[in-house]
Amino acid sequence: MPDNIKFAVIGGGSWATAIAKMLCENQKEIGWYMRSVYIKEYILNEQHNPNYLSSVEFHTDQLKLSNDINEIIEYADYIIFAIPSAFLYDELAKLTVSLKNKVIFSAIKGIVPESGLIVGEHFHEKYEIPFENIGVITGPCHAEEVALERLSYITVACADENKAKTMAKNLSCSYIKTKISDDIIGTEYAAMLKNIYAIAAGIAHGLGYGDNFQSVLMSNSIREMRRFIKRIHSMKRNINDSAYLGDLLVTGYSVFSRNRMFGNMIGKGYTVKSAMMEMSMVAEGYYAAKSAHIITEKQKRKSKTPIIDAVYGILYEGKEPKKVFKKLTDKLD
Repeated sequence: MPDNIKFAVIGGGSWATAIAKMLCENQKEIGWYMRSVYIKEYILNEQHNPNYLSSVEFHTDQLKLSNDINEIIEYADYIIFAIPSAFLYDELAKLTVSLKNKVIFSAIKGIVPESGLIVGEHFHEKYEIPFENIGVITGPCHAEEVALERLSYITVACADENKAKTMAKNLSCSYIKTKISDDIIGTEYAAMLKNIYAIAAGIAHGLGYGDNFQSVLMSNSIREMRRFIKRIHSMKRNINDSAYLGDLLVTGYSVFSRNRMFGNMIGKGYTVKSAMMEMSMVAEGYYAAKSAHIITEKQKRKSKTPIIDAVYGILYEGKEPKKVFKKLTDKLD
């Protein structure tokens, strides 16, 4: 791999800002696309993102900022998408330049609603990008702790080991440790599913369930995740690795978890609409719950998914959380 590879981040949220920070530890210049002209100009003038991780200061001479996604796509060789999955389709619709010959990494933890596909599959099927040019960046890693430079671990998955190593090397620094994986499909589905389970954990907390129940819920969640992923993409993987179990635990328990926060509000009696309006960030698990439900329906319930079913029933069928969780407790062990 050449040393002059150019990297770019697509997105202006907290995770995009955290990834930009990591890349700036290793690169003289990175491309960075965001929709908001205001945020772009603010960063150029004040050296930090006004809305997300505002404690992170950037040297603006390291940033090639643009509100034109085509300019940044054309600039970079390795492109990291870090925007909510619900917005990806509309952003890609702006493209007039080709993604072919680009290496695409997804840091998006959700399903593209318009296609019902995880991000890697969406790029492969809709943009004909070969899987060896598609990768995944996953946790366990909260953007807020990256901002604080607390030691964090990232898994980089790609079918092409050299590309995974290249990305891992350029995200690594004193407070970021990386490992690579060839399980593109499994790690991306795990990143999507853990958000649903974090909503479940939040609902349980909002309803007044304690730590004892939470531990049982998380234990059942990782087993449910294993069954779900195995049905879709069977290969040798250790579900207890950090990319699966570790990411599930931090998203289910952390105070920084927006999905847990969203679930907690639902458990306390908020409607879905009111909880969404009060949150400043997107809870990916809301969209993931619908996509996962559709997948299990297509599988004709070959995989037992009581926790996904419970969350879907509350969020999309208007079922009362207290009654749903009372029934769920009888299905867990």
